[in-house]
Parts: sequence; C-alpha cells; structure tokens
Amino acid sequence: MLNKITTTTLLIAAISFTGCNQTNQNHNPTFIPMNEKQVTHTEKNHALDNNDNFSPDDKFLCYDTRGTVFNEDIGNCQTIEKVEIATGKETILYKPKEIITGKKAAPGVGAVSFHPKKNKVIFIHGPWVSEVKERGYYGKPNRTGVVAKGDGSGEWHKVEMRDVATDRPTTPGAHRGGTHRHEYSRNGIRIGFTYDDFLNRDYDRTIGYMEPNAKVPEGYTHYFALLVKPAKKGMSKPGEIEKAESDSWVDYAGTKRAFIGKVRADNGVDYEKDLFVAEIPEGTDITTAFSGNNKKYPEPPKSIKIRRLTHNMDADGTVRGSLDGKHIAFYAPDKNGVKQIFIIPADGNDKDPDAKKHPRQVTKFDSSPSSLRWHPSDNWIFSIVKGNVAVTWVGDDDNFGKSYFLTNDSLNRDQLVVSHSGDQVAYGAYIPAKDGKKKFKQIFILDVDWKKIK
Repeated sequence: MLNKITTTTLLIAAISFTGCNQTNQNHNPTFIPMNEKQVTHTEKNHALDNNDNFSPDDKFLCYDTRGTVFNEDIGNCQTIEKVEIATGKETILYKPKEIITGKKAAPGVGAVSFHPKKNKVIFIHGPWVSEVKERGYYGKPNRTGVVAKGDGSGEWHKVEMRDVATDRPTTPGAHRGGTHRHEYSRNGIRIGFTYDDFLNRDYDRTIGYMEPNAKVPEGYTHYFALLVKPAKKGMSKPGEIEKAESDSWVDYAGTKRAFIGKVRADNGVDYEKDLFVAEIPEGTDITTAFSGNNKKYPEPPKSIKIRRLTHNMDADGTVRGSLDGKHIAFYAPDKNGVKQIFIIPADGNDKDPDAKKHPRQVTKFDSSPSSLRWHPSDNWIFSIVKGNVAVTWVGDDDNFGKSYFLTNDSLNRDQLVVSHSGDQVAYGAYIPAKDGKKKFKQIFILDVDWKKIK
C-alpha cells in the first residue's frame, strides 16, 4: 500500500521527468517536488467530490463513502464522515437509521461540504425509508439538503422543504424536486445548488439559492428560490438558456453565482455552452420568488439579473470565483481543441470594448486539466493534469500562465480541494486493498512549500 511519497522519492522521479506532462507553445512546467502523505487507510471509499471539504480550522476533511456498497451511485452511499488530517482518525457525522441498497436505493447521502465558519456540514439527502412509499427511491429530482454537526454527535436538521403536491400551489419557500451540491457562500449565509424539478420534466436542470428568512416553511431553516428559469427543453429561442449547471459562488457575500448555460445559438437550431453570472443583490427579497404549482414552473425573485460573459466558447466544468470576487475561472477548448483553464473579470464579457474585460487563457497543457481551484491569494490556480497536481500563476505580470507540477508519477489523483490557509491541497486516489482484489478511494494531502515555488 502506498502510505507516503517522500521528497526523496519525488526527487528520483524528477530525474526521469519527461515531456508527457509538458504544455505546448512556450510553457514547459518545472517539476518541484512536495511532501505527500496518505491520510485515510480504511477499506471504504472517501469521496471529496471537489467540494468545500476542509473544516474552517483546516484540521479535518469531510467526505462521503459512495461506491463502497453496491455501486457508485449516491443512492447507495450510507455515511457522511470526516477525517482528522494529523492522525487519520475517521468519524461518522451522519448515517441514516434505515437503509435500502440496490438499483433502487434510499435514502442516499453525499456531496458534503463544510460550513466556512462553523463546525457543521451540508450534504444531499434522499427520501428516508419511511418516505419511500410516498416519495419513491433516491433520484435527482427527489432529494434535499441536510446539515449535521461536525463533532460526531449525530445531530442534524433539514434545510429546505420539498413539496410536490398537485392539488394546490407549492408552499412558498419550498421546491418540487431535488437540490444538489449545496455550497455555502463564503460569509456562510446563502446556499447555492443545482436543481431538478419533479413535477414538470419539460424543463432541464437549473440553479438556485436559499437563505434564512422569517417566512421559511415551519420545520426548516432556509427559503428556496430559483436563480434561472430555463426555457422548456427544445423550445428555446436564440439567446435563451435551456439548462444551467456547474455553478459556484463568485464573491464573499454571495451576490454573484457563476454557471455554465446551455443556450440556443443565433441560428435557432444549434446550442452553445457559455459562462453566465446570476446577480443577486444583498437586499433581494427572496420571498418575491414564485414557488410554482402543478401547471406553472417556479420563477426567481424579481431583482435577479442574468449576465452572459462569453459567446460560443464551449465552456465546460464547474466554474470557480476568486476569493476576492474579481475573477471567474472556467474551462474552454484552446485552438487545438484541448480543454484549458481561462479566467475573466467578474464584471467582464467577450464583447466589451475594453480588451481587459475579455477572457484570458491561463493554461497551455497538452492534456485537459480538471479540479481547478483558486489559492486564497488569488495569484495561483491549482488543477490536476494526467493525475498530477499542477499550480499556475495568474498574477498580472509577464509570468502569467507559468505552471509548475508538484507531483510526477502514475498515481491517478482527482477531486482536488485547497485548504483555507493555502498551504495544503487534498485529493483522492484509488489504492489497492490488502487482498489486492479491490481498490478503494483514499485521501491524500500535499504540503505546498511556497518558498520552493517562489
């Protein structure tokens, strides 16, 4: 079992570093070895899912255990857990009392994130076993958010109400489907998510947000609202959004949520995927949202505005706002068709007369990066390329786009996340079990020595 990759091992690997991870054009990343260690060792999966997995004090990482039982679906995931980075001690934070496993499963829990300031986590939760007869089994339009304490006490509470009644309007502040990949704004007040409707399947996935409010449905903590009402599938007009996803907060206060929109092209036939931002002023009255009914789809609060930042860029993947809220990073193909990381000012767009407001290509790898995340300084972006950790400079100088590899081996890393301090990154990789017959996803930590890079 691979427990720890020492600096010595990495230095030996550096000698044999080849062009397999080099970029095209004039950016050939230097390999700078860092200390890496395996944190988890138990024979179960530890999925970070590229969420906000570090605890506020950077001492713990939260994860779900999908893929340990039956299959990789969240519906068969049975626990939400955390691991202490220093000791490797694992603690179950939430486990349903009753569980159904199989192709039809319940309740299903997963995609967990820590609150940015408090010791608690938020995650997807499907129907309790006692609700299956009424609600059905786990599915995308059949889930809500649940918060559990981060101390292992097992205490938890529901976040938002799900109401799929068809004989009356949907309860104000509730939704009629499923929320997913819940993400707190950095001030901890708003929660963003993707959304799939249950009552009206004529609409594709979209995005929304929720926040505390005096009019929250009784028994819940947050009021639900959409951010984007998409056009019906196949019915959009040029420029209209049919699907919204891959969303993330841009700024600290949660007044901007960036996302990838599937939009009808000008020819009225084809589709384009581009970067958008939903503007949510701090004074927005979320109760002005329409929650919908059995015939009408929900609508966002009145003050929400949608801005398009790119046109026909084939944007892709989960977007990420810099911590100062000034830039958004996203993926798009370069001139060779290789997906790269781009950044754009949060108030920019590719049609602005000022070229400084246009998208700018950051990376020039010869293989597509994944798991992009900003360093807290906003001067660096981490990513994973061919299973190895890379970091790229995005400061405003001649070194813009210069990349370094911090690992160089055959370990297939994924789901990278960055600590609040910026001095550690965590990620997952499949490691053989003791019997050698099965592999389990384990969590690794890389200590980033910035003195070496600078």
